[in-house]
Amino acid sequence: MTAEELLLEVFCLVDDELQALDLGRIRQRGPMPTLSDAEVITIEIVGEFWKLNTDKDIFRHFRQYHGQEFPALARVHRTTFARQAANLMRYKQLIQQRLAEKLAGRDPVWLTDSMPVHACQFARATFCRRFAGVAGYGYDHLIKRTFYGFRLHLRTTRDGVILGYELAPARANEAAVLIESEPPEGSVGIGDRGYGGRPLREAMADRGVALLAPPRRKCDDKQGDRERAARLASVRYRIETVNGQQAERYEMKRTWARDVWHLCHRVARKILSHTVMICLTFRHGLPPLSFDRLLPAA
Repeated sequence: MTAEELLLEVFCLVDDELQALDLGRIRQRGPMPTLSDAEVITIEIVGEFWKLNTDKDIFRHFRQYHGQEFPALARVHRTTFARQAANLMRYKQLIQQRLAEKLAGRDPVWLTDSMPVHACQFARATFCRRFAGVAGYGYDHLIKRTFYGFRLHLRTTRDGVILGYELAPARANEAAVLIESEPPEGSVGIGDRGYGGRPLREAMADRGVALLAPPRRKCDDKQGDRERAARLASVRYRIETVNGQQAERYEMKRTWARDVWHLCHRVARKILSHTVMICLTFRHGLPPLSFDRLLPAA
């Protein structure tokens, strides 16, 4: 797929979804923007997919290389583009929810996991002013050390479609965040050992949700638990792939923001970009999460 074909497909998808939302006039006053909202969201989605993880990089790249597809971009200042993009956060969230519901269908099974989002280097945590009073200390199992920041809690389908997400301080308990996310009644969740406590399982059962997870500690494994844990791992590996894509392709572990509102916006557009790309893989008959096959041929 060429870059122009990708941009066209994403734009048509975004424009159709914005019209389907039928939210009426987005702006109550003032002139209409030079760039349409569908164009701005398209630029963000594809820019994130191409590993352009800051507003400055996205704006410069598209203005330099894709002025033909977005001619109005030449008349827009970078700060105006970034402000318009941030103000559309709620619409991006609604589009992502609509697409996720379509892709999930009626599958009652979902997977859950979390990943760290670093606010700054750990050595600077004691005097870092960003997210003061909001971020917290947690443990990053990948690098095997303490970090300062947040954790992004995800719920996905077995195909890797993100159904819901919560950004919480790193110190927040995974069980508490999962309960607050309110998974649908009658569904079945699969998690790792971090979700294996009996109180959490009972709390979810009271809400009509069956939660499957190995015991929190390996020493508590009984006969047959290891085989059961292996079977659960064979199902939930897909969310590990999603976490890897968010960390590597979308650089989710770096905040690139100085306040919580802008951080939430960046998370929302990365999640939307991921969902849109899964939608395109389904359209083209590709395996889910095979994003590299959507890139232009070398």
